[in-house]
Amino acid sequence: MSDQPPQSRRGLARRLTMQALYQWLVNETPPQTLLKQFREQPEGLGRADPDYFSELLCGTVEHAAALVELVRPQLDRPLDQLDPVEYAVLLLGAYELQFRPEVPWKVVVNESVSLAKTFGAEDGFKFVNGVLDKIARSTRAAEIAVG
Repeated sequence: MSDQPPQSRRGLARRLTMQALYQWLVNETPPQTLLKQFREQPEGLGRADPDYFSELLCGTVEHAAALVELVRPQLDRPLDQLDPVEYAVLLLGAYELQFRPEVPWKVVVNESVSLAKTFGAEDGFKFVNGVLDKIARSTRAAEIAVG
């Protein structure tokens, strides 16, 4: 497993968003507080795309109930038994699949799997891959059919 961070500005924004969503899930920290906190860190947002970070974080939180309804039917366990890292990654991936159709579904799944490998439990990435693949088949059926 590589600890090398994603190189794209959007990949870095996803990484920071996943970390912020984790805080939101665990501590119920409001998104505006998280945006401020992440921007004011000594390294700031680094090379991450600040607008994409903001959109992903605020959009995922805003649409959390709908995203949970996308994720829940694909799970093999109750939501409250999900690892918070995997839960954050699944919400983020579901958001991009649902609301960012210009991002190829394979990119969403691959980036999510990478985050789960870096931050999640040992085999959590396999679970994330399976769940997001099923969500992609329903939200991106036309895109998947084309190839």
